Amino acid sequence: MDNKLVKENSLKDEESFISMEALAGLILMGASVLAMIMANSPWNTHYQGFLELPFSIQLGDYGLAKPLLLWINDGLMAVFFFMVGLELKRELLEGQLSRPADILLPAIGALGGMLVPAAIYASINWQDIIALKGWAIPAATDIAFALGILALLGPRVPLSLKIFLSSLAIIDDIGAILIIAFFYTAKISMSALLIAAVCLALLYIVNRAGVESKSIYLFIGLVMWVALLKSGVHATLAGVLLAFFIPMYASDGTSPLKTLEHDLHTSVAFFILPVFAFANAGLPLAEIGFEQLLHPVPLGIALGLFVGKQLGIFGLCFVAIKTGLAKLPKGMNLWSLYGTACLCGVGFTMSLFVGSLAFEETGVNLLFDERLGIILGSLLSGVLGFVILRKNLPAVEEFSEENSASDQS
Repeated sequence: MDNKLVKENSLKDEESFISMEALAGLILMGASVLAMIMANSPWNTHYQGFLELPFSIQLGDYGLAKPLLLWINDGLMAVFFFMVGLELKRELLEGQLSRPADILLPAIGALGGMLVPAAIYASINWQDIIALKGWAIPAATDIAFALGILALLGPRVPLSLKIFLSSLAIIDDIGAILIIAFFYTAKISMSALLIAAVCLALLYIVNRAGVESKSIYLFIGLVMWVALLKSGVHATLAGVLLAFFIPMYASDGTSPLKTLEHDLHTSVAFFILPVFAFANAGLPLAEIGFEQLLHPVPLGIALGLFVGKQLGIFGLCFVAIKTGLAKLPKGMNLWSLYGTACLCGVGFTMSLFVGSLAFEETGVNLLFDERLGIILGSLLSGVLGFVILRKNLPAVEEFSEENSASDQS
């Protein structure tokens, strides 16, 4: 009975998460459209000036001074990755990622969805060392945007499809975190890295000592974020590292981790990600022609997202299903799997973030704009995924009914 109650509560949490992510995806679309309007209007000067506005925090002789855009990308996105870390820990302990049988197919799909797009991009940009820095851009999936597109299809979308997409995207986030940690670091400052390591050790000590006060963890995490910001290792990783030390349960039965995740979810979904999209999606279209579109970097990103994602995810999942290695979730058929694979080509927010890391210090963005490939690839993927699912969702319901009938027999 207790196990049944836990399962029901877990399912309710997942449905609530999916509903919020879907609504957040729609708001994300609105913020992106507004950024495009601003960048291609007489207000573009004010839009760019706003993003370049200097902002500093000073404490005695020590201070941080960055343009507003970098505060958004390094600061606000650290909060986003903190919430991602909380979500990952919860899912690993008692959610979808805690059941090996349920995560095998999404994990296989996520692996294909990272490797194939990266390979397509690398094959197109193989001879350009600087351009190769962007190999991970098309490997990302924007879960909020993808679920927002699913929301447009209404109640016909089976819950199993939403859970499959969410699980795949969460595993994809793990891959993105590892990529950022190992491949997108600047020159390392050992003294700053040492301070971050001390913070990490302190987090371990207070966690093992049973400290339940969230403020202590957050204070140490803030110091670690500043240290990583100065170390050359990307500061957003501080959010993920901090999250894994937040206690799952306190002595009074409450969950500090779930409380923090719940408190952050609204601000991340409805403020941080839309602000990030508004700051990064403003692509001027006036001077874009076939020459810019066919540049290897935007072309590699667009093909990686639009072609690579669907080939990698659907291809590996199809092989796993046909060989008996994994099972297709009930309520889904191969067409819905293919449509979901296409939706995963909507890289948008995560792709923009990885793109900012790949090219922020090269100066080559004066010759090309990776946002063109991200927006084009994401747009094509979203449209194709929507059309396929819209056409085949009735077949999904019939497939689910047939499965139910066969199960009863």
